[in-house]
Amino acid sequence: MRTSAQSGVVYLVGAGPGDTELLTLRAAHLIETADVILPDDLVSAEVLALASPSALIVPVGKRCGQPRITQAGIHALMLEHARAMRSVVRLKSGEPLIFGRAGEEIAALTEAAIPFEIVPGITAAFAVAAALKTPLTDRGSASKLIFATAHHAAPRPDAPAKLQLTPKWEGAFPRDATLVVYMPGRRFRQLADELIASGIDAATPCIAVSNATTPDERVLRTTLAAITDDAVGPAPVLLLIGDAIQPAKE
Repeated sequence: MRTSAQSGVVYLVGAGPGDTELLTLRAAHLIETADVILPDDLVSAEVLALASPSALIVPVGKRCGQPRITQAGIHALMLEHARAMRSVVRLKSGEPLIFGRAGEEIAALTEAAIPFEIVPGITAAFAVAAALKTPLTDRGSASKLIFATAHHAAPRPDAPAKLQLTPKWEGAFPRDATLVVYMPGRRFRQLADELIASGIDAATPCIAVSNATTPDERVLRTTLAAITDDAVGPAPVLLLIGDAIQPAKE
């Protein structure tokens, strides 16, 4: 028997890559029964359409460096509605625990002694690889899978210099790895050059997927040597790089 969203509880729910058929049964049921839904911008309209007509939906998206709400503001909304004994679904695109700021929200809920549950979702890397029938690992060429992002939170003024992160790739790239870059920005040529400089072969295949699993999906199959900024479709984009990735077809 499935349990509906409970009063006073916050659910950090993975909405998957956008296709409603890729939601878990648990995620779909919580969306259908929650009193309040706080979705990211990338959560599709089709997923939000599953919500109860009586549900309060408050978008809390933060895209393209222009947040409409601060992370602290998201925490305040979660706590406010949970303390009012409403069931709250914090709906995140993809998988909450992969580049979804879940750590900050878990800390805020824990500090406030608010009960919460984490409901995993299909992360974009797995959905894209499945749709393209492309493996992310291969016994002959890729025994490692690396998830990375070129997007970082703005550094605090008091943060130590070693924590001032930048999107620049640093260090040698493992030759037997597939690299998946979430939120890569628009400097694809610069990123490719940095990877080549780190030792990865310029002929390494890569695939850039825009608006994955939606009707607007665009796929670019190319190599690190050939990728250009203007050839890649609009955000959101996922970039797959590695010898396990199927090469562009002639």
